[in-house]
Amino acid sequence: MTKKKYLLSFTYLLFLVMDSVLLSASSSFQTEEFKLGASKTRMTPPAGSIIGDSYGIRVSEGVHDDLYIKTLVFEHGGEKVAFITLDVISLPHLLVMKSRQLIFQQTGIAVNNIILNATHAHAGPQMNPLFWDVVGGSAKLKSQEYTHKLPELIAASVKSAVSKIQPVRVSVGSVQENTISFNRRYLMKDGSFRTNPGKLNPDVVRPAGPIDPALSMVYFESLDKKPVAILVNFALHVAIVGGNRFSSDFPGIMSELIGKVKGEEFVTIFTNGTSGNINHVNVSNPDQLSGFDESRRIGTILAGRVLSALPALRSIPIKSLKAKIQAINLSVFRYVEQSEAEWARGVISKFGKSGGPGFADVVSAWRMLDLVKYQGGLESRHKSTTTVPLTEDGKALETEVSVIAFGDQMALVGFPGDAFVELGLGIKLNSPFPFTIVSEQSGNGTISYMPNKKAFPEGQYEVNSVRYSSGGGESLVDAALETLISIFYN
Repeated sequence: MTKKKYLLSFTYLLFLVMDSVLLSASSSFQTEEFKLGASKTRMTPPAGSIIGDSYGIRVSEGVHDDLYIKTLVFEHGGEKVAFITLDVISLPHLLVMKSRQLIFQQTGIAVNNIILNATHAHAGPQMNPLFWDVVGGSAKLKSQEYTHKLPELIAASVKSAVSKIQPVRVSVGSVQENTISFNRRYLMKDGSFRTNPGKLNPDVVRPAGPIDPALSMVYFESLDKKPVAILVNFALHVAIVGGNRFSSDFPGIMSELIGKVKGEEFVTIFTNGTSGNINHVNVSNPDQLSGFDESRRIGTILAGRVLSALPALRSIPIKSLKAKIQAINLSVFRYVEQSEAEWARGVISKFGKSGGPGFADVVSAWRMLDLVKYQGGLESRHKSTTTVPLTEDGKALETEVSVIAFGDQMALVGFPGDAFVELGLGIKLNSPFPFTIVSEQSGNGTISYMPNKKAFPEGQYEVNSVRYSSGGGESLVDAALETLISIFYN
């Protein structure tokens, strides 16, 4: 072979080698590993602050079990998404806005890639200024100081998760759990509907709607098969324990028991499915447990079902990561005049006092104060309510739905408010993704109950509490589905 031919052959061979290296690098980039960081941060309020179901004005006497901020940070292709859950009843709008900005400043995660959720724990902190004012004194000051510090704690939880990011494998699945949740709205013999009509009520005909029995799981483990975290979703009101001590209720029990099997560093995140009309009360069982005993029973059942289901979960490939927050305006139930707001403030100021207003008036008053336009704008509004903002004309609420899509296999949907189960089922049944989880009490702030259109003429507590007009829940379902479809096909 001549020297010239040898050089040509060597050059050609070098070209083939380099081409192979480039193709290999390109292939490696296209199949980049999916990564996850998980963390849990204690957020238990101090004793002596106000404990907060929706209308909570009780001063806490201590702590039954700790409350947590739990965070998952997903990473793929240079994109990071934070998914955060707090053991609180709902998310104040100001808390969400401050937390998103702080997380962005401290981690660089884009604001629109930060999704917050509340477990809907009724034995968590009261964060509504309206009810702080009713209690007053040192309890109010403690609750104010605690809530003011929460964004820093939330950001710290995200930073901790970011520091633990590692390649992971992902498995998903669900099992049916039909024994612990019940639709709490019932059709009565006279044709009316009642919420929680009482045990063994002879006038009950049937439940007014379904439950969602799906206990859904997303399991994360390291590449050497060490357990890292699990996301568990189930539709059931987190309102069992009652009393005057802080508690994360049955999700805390479930997490504790799973942790005993999987290890102290393992992070179990619970998100509530759409459970606005779903609770634990079995009207056919007069001997049902209550309080912490019932909470432990339910938490134990869920933990057992999760642990027994893990071997059957299916592994899914994740080839992309996308997140989107879709802003939605919902027409208000009705426009509230300033004169009505004055009446409402008077009602709330007497709440819990001897000879004070009935509960129906308190429900109506709170709704009015959430729908009135405050003269001082958003800053003034934040001094009285945790609910999402109103549009400039006061005729609509500014809320949102969110989607996190993991390739073409799985999606997490964040849905606002205390949503009826039918709305979540509508999303899951129509999602183009093979595996879809819907978490309520998500979004950009509190929005109270979210009944479906069917419930409006039926009335009762949930409908009397709603801030938007009939059909608003279905509008949000449509928005969620449009977002899911758009991401799936693009």
